[in-house]
Amino acid sequence: MQNRLIEAAPVIWLTGLSGAGKSTIAMQLKSKLDEQGIAVVILDGDELRAGLCSDLGFSDEDRTENIRRVIEVARLFRDTGVCVVVALISPFARDRAAAREALNEGFFEVFVDTPLAICEARDPKGLYAKVRRGDIKQFTGLSSPYEVPLAPDVHLDGAMGCKVDEHVDVILKVLKERGGKGFTLRR
Repeated sequence: MQNRLIEAAPVIWLTGLSGAGKSTIAMQLKSKLDEQGIAVVILDGDELRAGLCSDLGFSDEDRTENIRRVIEVARLFRDTGVCVVVALISPFARDRAAAREALNEGFFEVFVDTPLAICEARDPKGLYAKVRRGDIKQFTGLSSPYEVPLAPDVHLDGAMGCKVDEHVDVILKVLKERGGKGFTLRR
């Protein structure tokens, strides 16, 4: 089945600490949307940092510029009818607010709320170990702040042991409830 473009495509913005499960949830969400025949793209922080944003470091200013670039790419995809799933730490409230403002009513902020201890225990990329050894200086959640979203559209509890599919189902439920013109999800 060929995926269809949709009018008023949403931007689903997953935020949380490194190792919270954002990329895993994004991949499963894409799979579910693919099954619906919806054209979808994932903008993943690690991939963007390796390409489009490879010239940026991790200062507050560079983190803000990283988000600004992602907002612009998300807008380009969204405006062509592609559903966008963003998986970025996006640690600052002001940057997430800028994304919400720029992307308007089709913006869905999803807070993947996984405690630091669980993220560090998972450490899928070995980053927490590098921070503890002193190899990484500016790391969100340890040496650089993460500003917890106060009113996300979806709050996923990463500590309660939910399976990824359960988290994805919660996101899909909210999308279905708040879906806009030209955007319909089947169950």
